[in-house]
Amino acid sequence: MLNSANNNFVQHTVTVSTEGNMNGYNRKSPQKRRYDMPKYAVPPKKKAGKERVPQPKNTVAMLNELRHGLIYKLESQTGPVHAPLFTISVEVDGQKYMGQGRSKKVARIEAAATALRSFIQFKDGAVLSPLKPAGNLDFTSDEHLENGIENVSIEQLVELIQTLMLPEMNSNLTSLEQPTLRPQIFCMSHNANKNTIAVDGQKKVPDKGPVMLLYELFNDVNFECMNIDGAQNNCRFKMTVTINDKKFDGTGPSKKLAKNAAAKAALASLCNISYSPMMAPQKNAPLPIDDKSSSMELPQIHADTIGRLVLEKFMEVIKGQEAYSRRKVLAGIVMTENMNFCEAKVISVSTGTKCVSGEHMSVNGAVLNDSHAEIVSRRCLLKYLYAQLDLQCNQATAYQSIFVRNTDGQYPYKLKSGVHFHLYINTAPCGDARIFSPHENDTGVDKHPNRKARGQLRTKIESGEGTIPVKSSDGIQTWDGVLQGQRLLTMSCSDKIARWNIVGIQGSLLSSIIEPVYLHSIVLGSLLHPEHMYRAVCGRIEKSIQGLPPPYHLNKPRLALVTSAEPRNQAKAPNFGINWTIGDTELEVVNSLTGRTIGGQVSRITKQAFFEKFGFLMKNLPGMPTRKVNKDYGETKADVKDYQTAKQELFSAFKREDLGSWLKKPIEQDQFGLVE
Repeated sequence: MLNSANNNFVQHTVTVSTEGNMNGYNRKSPQKRRYDMPKYAVPPKKKAGKERVPQPKNTVAMLNELRHGLIYKLESQTGPVHAPLFTISVEVDGQKYMGQGRSKKVARIEAAATALRSFIQFKDGAVLSPLKPAGNLDFTSDEHLENGIENVSIEQLVELIQTLMLPEMNSNLTSLEQPTLRPQIFCMSHNANKNTIAVDGQKKVPDKGPVMLLYELFNDVNFECMNIDGAQNNCRFKMTVTINDKKFDGTGPSKKLAKNAAAKAALASLCNISYSPMMAPQKNAPLPIDDKSSSMELPQIHADTIGRLVLEKFMEVIKGQEAYSRRKVLAGIVMTENMNFCEAKVISVSTGTKCVSGEHMSVNGAVLNDSHAEIVSRRCLLKYLYAQLDLQCNQATAYQSIFVRNTDGQYPYKLKSGVHFHLYINTAPCGDARIFSPHENDTGVDKHPNRKARGQLRTKIESGEGTIPVKSSDGIQTWDGVLQGQRLLTMSCSDKIARWNIVGIQGSLLSSIIEPVYLHSIVLGSLLHPEHMYRAVCGRIEKSIQGLPPPYHLNKPRLALVTSAEPRNQAKAPNFGINWTIGDTELEVVNSLTGRTIGGQVSRITKQAFFEKFGFLMKNLPGMPTRKVNKDYGETKADVKDYQTAKQELFSAFKREDLGSWLKKPIEQDQFGLVE
């Protein structure tokens, strides 16, 4: 018997070894045995009438499909230990719903059911509450007007919602407002944007990606790669998505990112759903909630329109001079009336990233000191404001002006009601707004809000890029010091935008004629970090600014990021910049290092040019209290008392916050008069 067992063991060993050698293996393979069945196994036949029926979802699962990321809280536990009564709440769209039960699970289901009942509504607001089985519901009857919503059992509610969520809508839904979204979103189609509202009332970015969400919301979604733009050695893909015969474009460095951008544009336009960083929950960020809006965010569809208009205008004005299309930073200003973006006008377009070299400073205001794109665009806006005031000099053209006579104020003129200006920059402005890691995961929260680099005033370096913090000094630069080799320093774009949000964008000269003009919004093409951007443009001085003469105030512009982000350009920045203002027949190209045009001429947006326009207005503009301009440029600016008071208060606010001293140019730059 022992020998027989040994023989069987030997035979089994030989068999396994042989099989291993046949398959190219020299060792045992214990897992081999489990695959000895036929290659294509025949599945067992299902018994008739025993097919598995999908289990119906409970109210918690349904609510989670409609609102993601909900949190259920145990409010209380009452009753004896052997028979407890649990009360659980769930907060949906800022509204709390309660449920009770003998177990936490039952209480959770009741809370979800209470929340779901609030979603099922007719377009006239009447609540739907059937008492009959949902399979035979007549949605056109008036029975829902007679029954209270509490009469619907959880089973009926689940069956009702499942009916609404079927791929084929019930034919009796004709009396309901037919949704353009898929049926599973029907219950909340009366407010498609509700699922993007956090419990604290602030919007949040949807949990799902834009492409996935778009496919869930719409049946007919078609993506197409239109063309590939390889300008500036950067490969750019353009995707177009078509939904219900409407087309939306998106661009990106890859097809995937371009597809995401197109989906974001479609969601913003059709559903008011935004993926902007401004939508992320701000746990510790100091973004305010003012009286007019619950957020600092400009609607995404408006931001995309602003970005598109500036880019299109740039491509239009650069035609014929493509040699100057090379750029790192592009900026522009768009004007709207009554927020009508269908008739928005591009006021200015500019490029540039450099400042004038100290040796080219001018004693008669004939050079551009700062050729950064956003600063140049603002100077182009000044040129436009002067032109609009020129229209007031002639009674026949006064009605065309964006300004009107101000009969009840200390300023002769003011903007027409509803006129707004929007600044677009293809990247974050230099200085405090971009001193952060572009790959921070927690885009809404600064882990180091108290570090010394936060909020500091910073200066640009002549003939170079980047900024450095100002030193704790009296903020004085001297003419002879710069000529002897000291670097000419210019305040960063972030600091200048913060200044505009106190004293306005109209400049000191025009401040004696018009009320302060403020930016309504700032749209970025890339690198928008909500907390850093807000701090840079207005947040760092909002607690310390005081004593501003009315109507000067701290302006808080809306912020936004376009859906098709600008790529990071690694090419070396050119030493030139372009500028164009509405009404110009051609663009102007300026050598950033000399501050003059490439032909050596004086630019049309210099201090000298504006002082001459100001002199003309003082002599010809109706309603001016004085006509004399007999002082030099610097003294004329100093005479605008309210403007100077607001500016000094700005400088004092930075000092009180220990953020440094504003660095001024040598005073000799402003000591020139009008040309006779």
